[in-house]
Amino acid sequence: MIYQIIAIFILLTFYTFYFAKIIIQKKHSIKTNQMGIGNKPAKVLIIERIMSVATVLTCVGGVGSILFVKRFIITELRIAGIIIGVFAVICFALATITMKSSWRVGIPEEKTSLITKGIYQCSRNPAFLGFDLLYLSICLMFFNIPLVLISAWAAVMLHLQILQEEEHMHNMFGKEYDEYKKGTLRYLGRR
Repeated sequence: MIYQIIAIFILLTFYTFYFAKIIIQKKHSIKTNQMGIGNKPAKVLIIERIMSVATVLTCVGGVGSILFVKRFIITELRIAGIIIGVFAVICFALATITMKSSWRVGIPEEKTSLITKGIYQCSRNPAFLGFDLLYLSICLMFFNIPLVLISAWAAVMLHLQILQEEEHMHNMFGKEYDEYKKGTLRYLGRR
């Protein structure tokens, strides 16, 4: 039961940051959720829409696994899952805080600022890294094949979204983004 409580706490904390950021930005008339909408190329819209479905299904699968998976799992894997889950929350929280009013869900049509400080010195995509770590965390704590498959699908879709966003950032910021990209890795680390 303790693992279920911890996992629910990790999920709630993670998604509290997500929805709080959207609400805060809405109060400042910023349209944060731009996923799968707007005047974007068809490929971009399709990937954004599929990614949205994948992330929702992964959340539902995670909650379902927390509530209904009763199998014995190796304790050390569950503890690793908790540690990774805490790191997921920290990565995501720092990403949304550091981005300030430039944070968007999906590729924005308006120009935002290029953020390269804070956690963005260690990862070009700390919010996506947070999602991937969250999925891994729940999989380690409540392993089951459907959850692993859904989580892997969501991770692939997040990666495809990252590739689209990198192209968008290059088009929007040019050489400044290219220089940033040379020094900071996509997921975690510096060159």
